Amino acid sequence: MSERVLDIIGENFNTTRRLKVTGPRVVHDDGKIGVSYAGADGSRRLMDVTDIFPTDPAKLRVFQIPHVAHAVRRKDLDYIAWLINSQTAAGANIIDLCVDEIAVDPAVRHEVMAWLIPVAQQITDAIIAIDSSDPETIMTGLRVHDANRSRPAINSVNLEDGRQDLIKEAKARNALLFANASGRDGMPQDEHERVENLEQLMQLMDAAGIAMTDRYLDPLAFPVSTGSTFGPHYLEAVREIRRRYPQVHIFGGHSNASFGLPQRKIANNAFIILSMLAGCDTLMIDPVQTPPKDFVNFKLASDLVLGLDENALRYMTAFRTSSPSRTGRPASRTGTQ
Repeated sequence: MSERVLDIIGENFNTTRRLKVTGPRVVHDDGKIGVSYAGADGSRRLMDVTDIFPTDPAKLRVFQIPHVAHAVRRKDLDYIAWLINSQTAAGANIIDLCVDEIAVDPAVRHEVMAWLIPVAQQITDAIIAIDSSDPETIMTGLRVHDANRSRPAINSVNLEDGRQDLIKEAKARNALLFANASGRDGMPQDEHERVENLEQLMQLMDAAGIAMTDRYLDPLAFPVSTGSTFGPHYLEAVREIRRRYPQVHIFGGHSNASFGLPQRKIANNAFIILSMLAGCDTLMIDPVQTPPKDFVNFKLASDLVLGLDENALRYMTAFRTSSPSRTGRPASRTGTQ
């Protein structure tokens, strides 16, 4: 197909990510402890985590392996390549990179981001979303990003002081721009505050000349286990934003909704489908654990049934093609830096 059905933002390259020590990827072998993953040739490989594994039983009971942060600190290019390529192979066309938990010192985060962006661009042609709560960390990533390889994405702007300067940077650097509904004084309380906050950001983006199709709006999804209104607030905001702005992209941290729940995949799938029906055309997910293909097929079929696909053109084109993927997977490369 000439156009993507859904944009898929791979969320797995975040230094907050951890693995349970009892998980199936944790291997104990000859006194060593490793995290298993697939190498470029498909063989099983291990990233050694023995040196960060606690020996104190009390600490071990609460310990989780910070595998992404560990790989970044070690500059383990093979594991980093797997983190990126496993997501693009599953259908992600945007790879989110966040190193905020690598260190408390901002200077260390800047140094790490300055190293990581060129490495990631050698591994993949996918769009790299430079993600941080610190605008200067984002700016550090933008300065080293090679626009000749791919467009960057900025994750993200909101109404908090100091973040609006990134809007002008997005225009100057031809970057996709993620904007979330956080207000000047905190998180939005309902769908109305979500829409109002994003409306103000839309006005700033209008003034900067950001193309509608380069805007990715995030109304903010919160864990539904902590508030029964959080799901409806998000979905109502998506509907209203889609009504006002048919051309923008709308997404959210869709896996956030299931945080703290058992059988998270069931809740995630329900939330994603409801989000798509409300107007989301972009998903920020773990594409390895939550393969996008079924959601792409659902989007094609639901648009057909709801009369949004005139003469069934997109549906017919998608399912008559011999292409192995309808998510438009970008090419991947093994890290060489």
